[in-house]
Amino acid sequence: MNPVPGWHKAKDAVLNLVFPPRCVGCDRGGDWLCRECIAGFEYVQPPVCSLCGRPLTRGSHCNPCSSRASPLLGIRAVAYLAGTLRQAIHRFKYKGTQVLAPHFAELLAQTWRRAPADTSVIVPVPLHPERLRQRGYNQSALLGRELGKRIGLPVLEGSLLRLRSTRPQVGLGTEERRRNVQGAFGCRDDRVANEDVLLVDDVCTTGATLGACAQALLDQGAGSAWALVLARERAPTGFSAPAND
Repeated sequence: MNPVPGWHKAKDAVLNLVFPPRCVGCDRGGDWLCRECIAGFEYVQPPVCSLCGRPLTRGSHCNPCSSRASPLLGIRAVAYLAGTLRQAIHRFKYKGTQVLAPHFAELLAQTWRRAPADTSVIVPVPLHPERLRQRGYNQSALLGRELGKRIGLPVLEGSLLRLRSTRPQVGLGTEERRRNVQGAFGCRDDRVANEDVLLVDDVCTTGATLGACAQALLDQGAGSAWALVLARERAPTGFSAPAND
């Protein structure tokens, strides 16, 4: 039986009375993420590489992207994974603080509206079924649902499948990350055929996971793939930002 309309809002109101929200960044009462902490995030500012989204000093592509093909048309990120945002994402991802999803989705929507690309559906990056059972939810799916409401795109959950569990990407180099996720994703959903997909995830480091997801979608007939993430790691030491193009 479907819940009575407004039931979820009423339930949230009661919970907020019993457990008043406190900012995950500064512990101020009133909201799960306050305006001051949101304003303090280290936002990604242009100019950035049109493919990977990392900062540039000139040109349109960084040196690595100029010399490497990608199944993605581009990756866009809201801010850098640092400070309060890193702390908030950790709470959201590992501590069950799912109430942060609408706050994060609004930031994703604002970033997307500033430079929208031609996309027709949202596809969240999936978790492996075992990881999903352990965590109880897919943080990227939560972001995708909330983002879809804000930018008016349908969300195709379950289109992408994580076919095998992979080693944690933390500590792996760029090439190791690519090998680690190669063939880890699959798509058997005809709904993606000819669609221009917007992949949604919480964090991007090198883009290896997003690239593997995009390739699986293209192999199933998707027209194109962009990616939008909440946070990205800063470029590693020695990263060659400017390209001579």
